[in-house]
Amino acid sequence: MSRPGRAAAAVLAALLAACVTTPPTPDYSKFLAASPRSILVVPVVNNTVDVDAAAYFLSTVPVPVAERGYYVFPVNLVKRVLEDDGLSDASLVHAADPVRLCALFGADAALYVTIEQWDAKYMVVTTQVTVAFTYVIKDGKTGDTLWTDHRKVLYQSDAGSGQGGVASLIAAMVAAAVTKASPNYMPLARQANAQVMGPHGAGFPVGPYRAEYGTDYPHPDQASARASPR
Repeated sequence: MSRPGRAAAAVLAALLAACVTTPPTPDYSKFLAASPRSILVVPVVNNTVDVDAAAYFLSTVPVPVAERGYYVFPVNLVKRVLEDDGLSDASLVHAADPVRLCALFGADAALYVTIEQWDAKYMVVTTQVTVAFTYVIKDGKTGDTLWTDHRKVLYQSDAGSGQGGVASLIAAMVAAAVTKASPNYMPLARQANAQVMGPHGAGFPVGPYRAEYGTDYPHPDQASARASPR
């Protein structure tokens, strides 16, 4: 390769390298300093037109949080106590002081989830089912936000491979109509939860009720314990 060619290749390589960006490492300093052991899962705010979405989705949240290594208060009990305390609407709960909410149950932190999308769009030969959620964990002692995430998951019914003629097209239309008539949101909701709370997801640090506690991100209490002489 000529010298000008090598120079051009070097410039191109530099430009390509400059385009590659490394995702920023999440800042877990507040979360680790708070070191929550128990998480209060409060009622879900539903920003969609499906009135049943909040109840269905709330049922999918406690298990992955518990599997992440935290004690989770029974969501039905939480809902009943909050209602007795005058917080019968999820929006009121989310607007309330998180310190007060956590004090009602003795919780270390509270998890707030908002449903942004829970819909199915029919497009003749296919139906697209979409769910989207915003997750926030707040400290029960200070009210500070310890962690937040947003997830969107979609499923699209088979639109056909473009082969098979009229029969394939009719089959795709029938499948789309069935999906639209009875969309199955729950697998998508569980998938979103797994992405933010599963052991292999980005998520928040593993809790104290898992053997991996402190191995994903060093906790201040463990670091001080290792540093102190016996």
